[in-house]
Amino acid sequence: MANLTGHYDPNAEAQEDFSPLPSGDYLAHITDSDMEPFNNSEGEYLALTYTILEGPFKNRKVWANLSLLHPNAQTVQIANRQFSSIREATGVANPRDSQDLHYKPHVIRVEFIPAGTVQGKNGYVVPKDKNEVKAWKKATPEQLQGLGNGGHQQHGTAPMTHSQPAQQSGGAPSWARKNAA
Repeated sequence: MANLTGHYDPNAEAQEDFSPLPSGDYLAHITDSDMEPFNNSEGEYLALTYTILEGPFKNRKVWANLSLLHPNAQTVQIANRQFSSIREATGVANPRDSQDLHYKPHVIRVEFIPAGTVQGKNGYVVPKDKNEVKAWKKATPEQLQGLGNGGHQQHGTAPMTHSQPAQQSGGAPSWARKNAA
């Protein structure tokens, strides 16, 4: 037996669940963003943290990284198309700061990527189950119904659809730590 008195915070919040979400469309908003340097190459990526606003995965986090400054022109072109979709979905045409995109509810398409999947031209093998945000679109008025100021959901909004069950992975996957994929 161990005396635990004074060895823990009795008011600490429970650890968040970082297991990947099922593939599907989710009403979400950006709650954090920053430009981050790549670990092993030149350039930077825009790291976005999304919070799901409704349904069984309400308050869960999903991350998206956009390689806006990269030596590969095709990589930058893809990131700029993705960023254009985000700007259109949020209704912020010309943000001066990434914070301008925060708390603007929109729909994200999340894909579940299982461990062992081979990605990219270099044959990268995904080491752990993860999520990737693949598409962004404006939320419909029906989807926004019931959301209060700041994008916090109130009762009455129907959940989005999801196409496969969540799968657990051991520990926080790399996408949960805001690393570039």
